[in-house]
Amino acid sequence: MLARSLEARGAEDRTDCVSFPRIELRLGKQRYWPQVLTCKLFRWPDLRHLSQLKRLCICGRCGRSPADSITVCCDPYHFSRLCEPEPTEHDTARQLRRNEPSNSQNQDWPDSSALPSVTRDEHWCSVAYWEYRTRVGRLYTVCEPSVSIFCDLPRGTGFCLAHLHADGRHEMVRRTRGKIGGGILLSKEGDGVWAYNRSEHPVFASSPTLVRGHARGLTVHKVLPGYSLKVFDYQRAQALQRAMGPELPDGPFDPHSVRISFAKGWGPSYSRQFITSCPCWLEILLNNC
Repeated sequence: MLARSLEARGAEDRTDCVSFPRIELRLGKQRYWPQVLTCKLFRWPDLRHLSQLKRLCICGRCGRSPADSITVCCDPYHFSRLCEPEPTEHDTARQLRRNEPSNSQNQDWPDSSALPSVTRDEHWCSVAYWEYRTRVGRLYTVCEPSVSIFCDLPRGTGFCLAHLHADGRHEMVRRTRGKIGGGILLSKEGDGVWAYNRSEHPVFASSPTLVRGHARGLTVHKVLPGYSLKVFDYQRAQALQRAMGPELPDGPFDPHSVRISFAKGWGPSYSRQFITSCPCWLEILLNNC
């Protein structure tokens, strides 16, 4: 099962878990949890701590507490690296405490997989695909807790951008579409909406809840291949709405949307100032009801 997973390289939406006893393994002077060891061997040689990983929603053990089972899943393609927004000083201190190595075999799982699982909803978001300023295709409505958005995912199901046709595509659009590949896995989880980059090129994300502290303006985060980012936080969105009061922010603003660009970044740190200058991008419209 592990060999089949490594051969597929994450190209399937659903694969069986690779189970191993829930014990730490000693290699020389180092001790590893099984899932950390397989991810380190087969995906990320620089991986150090369990807290650097996030279990993906495609894992059969997602949503279960670690204490509920005597085994763990160690399929390296059931995990991603954890990408976090630029930390504040308070966040940095908390993260340093969280990353301290532990020898305890009862270490709690650090991400959202231990939170209550999200059941099938009637409609939690719609996805629009854009090429520069032109929307291509219809809105894609998402009812399942997760959806794959891709151009080339051999055994994937979901929103296939390769099926969308447009007349007179710009050469840059064609080149960028060629980089989308496995695209992203978008999931609604207990603590918010997560995006996992399963392509071989970076993606860039922005949403109202990704702005750190009390800063205003645009914040764009780069998500490397194999990494996950919580692109929308429901609790933070509620707090932002309360803090906003009756005054509207400057310019057009949708407090329940996420924008993701493939391969090309935008904003203050890039030559493209607006996402409409990006060749291929997504607009995720969240149903706040």
